Amino acid sequence: MAEKQIIIGAGLVGSLHAVYLAKRGVQVEMFERRPDMRTVDISAGRSINLAISHRGLKALNRVGLKEKVLEMVIPMPGRMIHDVEGNTNFQPYGKQGQHINSVSRGGLNALLMTEAEKAGVKINFNQRCISMDLDAGKATFRDEVSGEVTEAAASHIYGTDGAFSEVRHAMMMTDRFDYSQTYLKHGYKELSIPAAEGGGFRIEKNALHIWPRGGYMLIALPNLDGSFTVTLFLAFEGKHAFENLNTEQQVLDFFNEVFPDVVPHMPTLVEDFFGNPTSSLCTVRCFPWRYKDKALIFGDASHAIVPFYGQGMVSGFEDCFVFDQLADEHWNDKETLFDKFQYSRKPDDDAIADLALRNFVEMRDSVADPRFLLRKQIEKKLSAKHPDQWTPLYEMVTFSEMRYSEALARGKEQDKIMEDILSWDGIESNWENPDVFKKIEEKALG
Repeated sequence: MAEKQIIIGAGLVGSLHAVYLAKRGVQVEMFERRPDMRTVDISAGRSINLAISHRGLKALNRVGLKEKVLEMVIPMPGRMIHDVEGNTNFQPYGKQGQHINSVSRGGLNALLMTEAEKAGVKINFNQRCISMDLDAGKATFRDEVSGEVTEAAASHIYGTDGAFSEVRHAMMMTDRFDYSQTYLKHGYKELSIPAAEGGGFRIEKNALHIWPRGGYMLIALPNLDGSFTVTLFLAFEGKHAFENLNTEQQVLDFFNEVFPDVVPHMPTLVEDFFGNPTSSLCTVRCFPWRYKDKALIFGDASHAIVPFYGQGMVSGFEDCFVFDQLADEHWNDKETLFDKFQYSRKPDDDAIADLALRNFVEMRDSVADPRFLLRKQIEKKLSAKHPDQWTPLYEMVTFSEMRYSEALARGKEQDKIMEDILSWDGIESNWENPDVFKKIEEKALG
């Protein structure tokens, strides 16, 4: 008889993990508190479009789903920066041919659920986990529609139930469990740019659009139907803050003042602003991620991060990939498998949490800073001339398989080097001078 395992949370990471487990011949049953998103629209206001890049595609490829997902994406080779006057500046993310991909959260989740079911996974919807007995390997659920309470048992339980995980909550009641959650002072609200007449794109299709305003920003990612999912990241309190946007006129005045070029493309701005929730941004860190060989958490349940590096889902997918790699050797010893997994992933998922917080400052402030742009120009030339010796941090994180923790460490070293170079007298005007650039190479490459 096939070994039975339970996954709590049928989101992106849980659904992909289910596919991985099913391909190992495991009997998998998933429990999801929401209704089936394939039959009910539950995404409005909370669907921040996702950027999927190399690591995520690698994880999908291991179970044969990469090509199906690539049919759903729009490539974005760079950022399109919009200033207050409406001028734009395109900043490539990496080298020629490198790009991240905009993908619908709901569309991708629906695909992964369907693929899990094809692999034999049973998904139970409208099932809220209300308690767990970790030692017994049992979870209790309440049906969100009927109110009926049921219990499920399995040899192993995986918690992929998000930043407010019930599985993690049960583990927090055990001895020596470390946990922290930290909120940004900023929240987000989803808005939209509809497709142009005839289904075209109102603004550049192949770019992640950013309106950086120093302390806050607006971003937009393209959808296949010609629309853009737009997200406002703004402080909850302060001068420019959600607390001051309480009437239609206040919203219109704010957008016309700081994002004037996008307002004509947002005919439903007011309706979207007041119709969609204002959501918070939280970073979760905890340890351990396992309870004996009974339960294991990963994805947002163990390391929720803010969305500013486009690596939240990707890091969760990489969790699935690393777990499956380790399972090749340790599948029959779950306690060892769970232990090796948590110690392998914890440093990297902590690192990407730090990087995501750091990138928020870059996106809202630095991308419009001449000093930042100069650094990017110098790094681009260094990387082009010495690709094996200098790789910009963004490329290490987004386009390579280097561990996040190593990328962060290298990035800090590069910061020190570039700060020194940028402090040289006249560097803004003479960095391309052959003699000066030779000194830059000597400093940067040792």
